[in-house]
Amino acid sequence: MTEIGKYSWGIGDRFTHQAEAQLKALILAKNAGINIVPVWNKSNREHTFILSEPASTRIAADTAVKALGWTGQYFCDADHINMNNVDRFMDASDFFTIDVADYIGKEATAEEIEAFATANKKYIGNLTIPGIAKPFIITEVDVRNIAKKFLFAVKEAAVIYQHIAKAKGEGNFVPEISMDEVNDAQSPVEMFFILSAIAQYKIPVQTIAPKFTGRFNKGVDYAGDIKQFAIEFEEDLLVIDYAVKEFGLPKNLKLSIHSGSDKFSIYPVMGELIKKYDKGIHVKTAGTTWLEEVIGLAEAGGDGLEVAKRIYADAYKHRDEMIPPYATVIDIDFSKLPAPEEVNNWDKKKFAESLRHVQSNPDYNPNFRQLIHIAFKTAANMGNVYTGALKKHAGIVGKQVTENLWERHIKLLFGIS
Repeated sequence: MTEIGKYSWGIGDRFTHQAEAQLKALILAKNAGINIVPVWNKSNREHTFILSEPASTRIAADTAVKALGWTGQYFCDADHINMNNVDRFMDASDFFTIDVADYIGKEATAEEIEAFATANKKYIGNLTIPGIAKPFIITEVDVRNIAKKFLFAVKEAAVIYQHIAKAKGEGNFVPEISMDEVNDAQSPVEMFFILSAIAQYKIPVQTIAPKFTGRFNKGVDYAGDIKQFAIEFEEDLLVIDYAVKEFGLPKNLKLSIHSGSDKFSIYPVMGELIKKYDKGIHVKTAGTTWLEEVIGLAEAGGDGLEVAKRIYADAYKHRDEMIPPYATVIDIDFSKLPAPEEVNNWDKKKFAESLRHVQSNPDYNPNFRQLIHIAFKTAANMGNVYTGALKKHAGIVGKQVTENLWERHIKLLFGIS
């Protein structure tokens, strides 16, 4: 069976130019004693916007691994797939993020809900999870309500999983289930019964991405109660540990943090807790690679800066049509977006520092950053103008990508000084 390592990182990029720059950051981590498995990921939505194919992600990953002499595990993730688009990823991918967000709230049949309630009857009353101080009080109504909300979604995940397994072979890929791109967080109690359903439908899930309390907006810091997040994260770790033993799920099952890009305020919390309980984690930061490319182009000045400004101008113009697909994971205050005419007068330092996620810098603008984050289709429409600029300024762009992943993400999560 293919088992992913303890720590793994989603490091895909929109235009498949930064695989080596990303891998360099993980080599720095390895040299510091932290072994992180690279997982290059790119979603169907991104492939559709850019008119690329999953094979390009595989080629970029394989090429980077060979060029840098990487001898550890690595994977290519079919990110946020469902039955409608999974087939295009079969050949290139060996990690599949099965996204069931759209199915949450759709009800299974009455018979299926009844069977689930009967199978979990033993947990009604006081549910004691080792490590959690107070037991959870569970009623039969609770179990049925959780089944009504999540059972159909898990059943759909099973259909997709079996479809992949038929094509790839059991044990030849890493399955993940994600339910993060929704408005309502899943509680640790809900997580317990979701895992029960996953076991019931025989999905050997190795990573699971829940929605936590608070906002996990793309490319900017966590917005919410950090203490509450810490409670949920710790309880989820303990629930997973118990569920693995209780339901016979894979022993390496771990939490996956999506929209994890730049959640600097909760990285220390996560780092302390996975260390406390000796648990693994999967973090996805793919989106910020594209932002670092734009920062690198701005830093290059001249034609690079002009490309960066052009991207922003187009994003500003088409913002109303760009935002809907990302409505649950962005929060932009339009009144704080600079007009393109203003941005056109910025020098390279002002542009880069407005976009770079350094909150202590007075020029940093999270609204500006979020808009550019979702504007990669604009760059795709520029064709060779954009990709040519990446090639021309590969050195400075790659430096931004490596430093961002290593200095701001990995070192902060793992407490490396």
